[in-house]
Amino acid sequence: MDRAAVSPPLLPPPAANLPPRFPPRVAGPASELGTDRVPLRPADLLFILGFWTFIALLQSANSLLDPGGRGMQEILPYAPQYMAMSFIESYIWAVLTPLVFSLASHYQLERGHLLPRICLYFCVGMLIAVTVDVITGFMRFDVFHLVRGRLADVGAVWRLQHLWFMNDFLVYIAILAGGIARHYFLRFHARREQAILLQAQAAQLQAQLADARLAALRTQLNPHFLFNTLHAVSALVERDPRGVRRMIARLSELLRTTLDGADEQVVPLGQELTFTHRYLEIMQIRFQGRLTIQSQVEPGVLDALVPNLILQPLVENAIKHGVSKIDDEGRIEIHAHREGERLVMSVRDNGPRVTENGLRTGDGVGLRNTRARLAELYGTEQSLTLRGADDGGVIAEVIIPFHKRTDLRTLGSDGSVADGSLGKTLHTTGVAAHG
Repeated sequence: MDRAAVSPPLLPPPAANLPPRFPPRVAGPASELGTDRVPLRPADLLFILGFWTFIALLQSANSLLDPGGRGMQEILPYAPQYMAMSFIESYIWAVLTPLVFSLASHYQLERGHLLPRICLYFCVGMLIAVTVDVITGFMRFDVFHLVRGRLADVGAVWRLQHLWFMNDFLVYIAILAGGIARHYFLRFHARREQAILLQAQAAQLQAQLADARLAALRTQLNPHFLFNTLHAVSALVERDPRGVRRMIARLSELLRTTLDGADEQVVPLGQELTFTHRYLEIMQIRFQGRLTIQSQVEPGVLDALVPNLILQPLVENAIKHGVSKIDDEGRIEIHAHREGERLVMSVRDNGPRVTENGLRTGDGVGLRNTRARLAELYGTEQSLTLRGADDGGVIAEVIIPFHKRTDLRTLGSDGSVADGSLGKTLHTTGVAAHG
């Protein structure tokens, strides 16, 4: 027996007509990777100035403590000169530090350029060290006269020949190492932020794609539902005009409910049951007293979130291929209960007995659409099965993870995004697909 619902041909997916929504580009450190350089900020410059001021204070204290053992009486008259010399030397390096950092950022140590860059670092370092040594030597020997004894009259050439500038070269090496470390740290941090941003954008695009697919499935389902309902109305036009008017009134209520919830992918089970019972009222008018409805729903599951219009296709399939095939009174049973972290919903009819081969003959639009929406929302943590009842008829059972609206508050305030992401983020519980 063919259990597939008879329906009009599938409409083309309307999602193709929807413009893609791309998340805006977020400015930040990752956006500076085009130049792969991060300039010094005012806070960085203040830190450099503070650091060298601290070094100047340490040098001043070291000079006043007189490690040479000449006594405080000999040192105190020159204390202002020693302090001034310490601050001059430190502030020279404070001015040079941003330039050395810029050198490390512009000319990075990379494969293929390693040796030329090392040679560049060395040449620039020697030039800076000699320049600093000449300036500080002039201030120390010729301005403040801090050097006395046999070295008091040595000139700049003699100091260069005896490599006095090597101390300044070592300071340059330390600053260069700090600049290289800063550059690689900022580049690593920027690339990590870029990776996080790209992952967030990919997740958002995936959620939007899932939203578009669900919207396309809903758009396919609505004409299918309307077509079959109007077909039921047309069957009573000549036989029961008063019943037709009642059916049209119920149909208008259904369409209004459908339009009001067009943007919601999941709704509370209580709301879904209300919609389904209104549809069944139309079917009861059609069958003119030969259709009874039984519902057994646990009160604790009425707030559980279920896909919008999940029960109506199952009820429609049960009526079309079960109740309508018998001459006796038809019966539709709707059950819903919780099993651990799963929500189990079933629709049963008392139609003719069918075989397993009859259940596998294919799905119509309603069942195919329902399977696709369940897979899109819940991945593998769902199942939709059809099985024959022992005393006749067919049971359609849906199993999905049990969630309430409060479970989605951490996913975002936008209902469509949160709902569309439901199956991608809340798969920790549920049951695997059966077929």
